Order: sequence, then C-alpha cells, then structure tokens
Amino acid sequence: MLSVVTDDGSTDSGSLIDEIVREGARRMLAAALEAEVNQYIAELAAETDETGRRLVVRNGRHRPRTVVTAAGPVEVTAPR
Repeated sequence: MLSVVTDDGSTDSGSLIDEIVREGARRMLAAALEAEVNQYIAELAAETDETGRRLVVRNGRHRPRTVVTAAGPVEVTAPR
C-alpha cells in the first residue's frame, strides 16, 4: 500500500512511523504464521492414506483477519 506523505510527516492513515511499524508487524506475523504451517506440514509429511496420498497438505489461505497490536490494527492473511 502506497501512501502520500504530507509536509508534517503524516499520511492518510496517521504518521509515517506508525505506518512503517504496522507494516513491519504485519510482515513479522505473516512470516511467523508461514513458518508454523511449514513446520506442521513437514512433521506430518509421512502421514498418508491407503492410496499413498498425503493427509496434510497446504490448501491456500484463510480470509484476511485484523489483529490489534500496540502499533494499531494490522491485517494478516494466514496460510491454511
């Protein structure tokens, strides 16, 4: 998301530093969720059904959710 910075250092969604902090929080949450899903799938990779198909696989992403942080609300899309 690209925002216009005014002369006083603010944007349409607040101060520029707040926006940077929210974006950093969003990226860290997304990376943590991605790592957790990858680990879970790797741990269960050997689990298969009677035809040899894996029982645990990736299946897209959930709808975006808003998480409230100290930096303000952050929208995160979690992997399935």
